[in-house]
Amino acid sequence: MAEDIFYWLALTLTPGVGSITIKRLLDRFQTPEAVFHAPMKELLKIEGLGDKVAHQIQKGPLEKEVAKELALLKGAGGRVLTIKDEGYPIRLKDIYDPPAVLYMRGEWRGEDELAIAIVGSRKTSPYGRGVTERISQDLARHGVTVVSGMARGIDSVAHMGALQGGGRTVAVLGSGIDVIYPSENRSLYHQIIGQGAVLSEFPMGSPPEGGHFPKRNRIISGLSIGVVIVQASAGSGSLITAGYALEQGREVFAVPGNVGAEGSRGTNQLIKEGAKLVESTEDILEEILPQWKREKETTQKTGMSLSPLPEEEEALYRLLGETPLHIDAIIRESQWDPGKVSSLLLNLELKGWISQWPGKCFSKKM
Repeated sequence: MAEDIFYWLALTLTPGVGSITIKRLLDRFQTPEAVFHAPMKELLKIEGLGDKVAHQIQKGPLEKEVAKELALLKGAGGRVLTIKDEGYPIRLKDIYDPPAVLYMRGEWRGEDELAIAIVGSRKTSPYGRGVTERISQDLARHGVTVVSGMARGIDSVAHMGALQGGGRTVAVLGSGIDVIYPSENRSLYHQIIGQGAVLSEFPMGSPPEGGHFPKRNRIISGLSIGVVIVQASAGSGSLITAGYALEQGREVFAVPGNVGAEGSRGTNQLIKEGAKLVESTEDILEEILPQWKREKETTQKTGMSLSPLPEEEEALYRLLGETPLHIDAIIRESQWDPGKVSSLLLNLELKGWISQWPGKCFSKKM
């Protein structure tokens, strides 16, 4: 495995070789090691790969650079996830230009496939912060992982809201995973690692350069079922994320702002162009629920097992049978308060374990 990682890193660190080129190379040669052993005439058959890059590959792995990268990775307590690894995010793998390698601190789990990205302006208002905190907390409580970019403003509030809601959150950085930016988010960075993951496609020590952030944004949307934009001016970088989301077939949501306010022009324009208007978390859940159900049904048909349920969800699931049971009866049987039962039922429905019937009745999925 260590040898495999060596060649993966060697390929990503080769000058002129980007994610699309790597995808084409792997389609042809299957493994990074095979790429370095490929004849020049075969390399030149790869679309978009010119003489200069082909000769760079032919020189072989940059051993010193790879050794340094591995040492930095080990020192930071991180690891590498390749696009061929079983644990690589499924949604991200399906985008046009997925990163061949993800550097990671923390843990990406199967349950994180149910994810919503929340991004927005670095300059926030009390309104924007309040809405973001409430939505991210609610999503976390419903078992939805919150993805963002750990930037100042809305991004940071989204991560903090998810943590406060007791859920999971994932930060995608525009720098190396060992470079904390902005520096005031050091504490938040470590909390995210403990309750989710920090990801980046950039090599260790990479500074937060301007050109990194648009590339980072495609990963944020790529990891998610949908993207929620909160407070964005007409030229906001958040709109780039919305653009990627549309290209990737993701849902786009926008929180409306005050008419005429500079920080609302981007979000209000998105709504005019067809983004779903968000007033509450339910607006998001009702949109992503059918898609998540379809995915879970496909998973079940292919024989793949569903993730284990948390203890309380499992207890509630065992109360149900094939005959629909009214929510009032479920509340009586469980002896939990109505709000908690409603939340757990929604989680089970999102995960594809139960069906809801007319009249607020529920049964196990047939």
